[in-house]
Amino acid sequence: MAERSFFTGREISFLRELQKRGVEFMIVGAAAAGLQGAPIVTQDIDLWFKDLKDPGIKAALAKVGGTFVPTIGLRPPTFAGEAVELFDVVLTMHGLGTFDEEQTHSILVDLGRLSVRILALDRIIKSKEAVGRPKDTLILPVLKDALATIRKKKGLESRRPQKPGDRPRRR
Repeated sequence: MAERSFFTGREISFLRELQKRGVEFMIVGAAAAGLQGAPIVTQDIDLWFKDLKDPGIKAALAKVGGTFVPTIGLRPPTFAGEAVELFDVVLTMHGLGTFDEEQTHSILVDLGRLSVRILALDRIIKSKEAVGRPKDTLILPVLKDALATIRKKKGLESRRPQKPGDRPRRR
């Protein structure tokens, strides 16, 4: 199981508040890759929203003591406040489709008692290839190795006989 310790109670509270308000979002980027088992470290949690103008975002921020900081010059919007300091707002995933299209490539993961959508690792790889930043290029071999391992494991799991009463597997 992937390590989920980078989510503190504060981060979980914010994600829960977003869900309570029906805000559609996905965790993307390195945090999503880590949640799928990629052995990487990240300093932030990238959130991609279907609609950044959704009033539920500001309501969730207010509930946890955060605030929305709009775009300033070339700087994208961000959040301010202790409970949301690890979150970054992602406006687009380069090389990929729209939020709705990419949501079909998302995976539901459990973070304790909260389940959230994350972008699938193969789509994260595709986006990092499209961007081509040096930091993304450096991490691509690790992400591709992790994806190969995950696919190999899934191949083995899919051949495992199901016992009566087995529950569907979730990531």
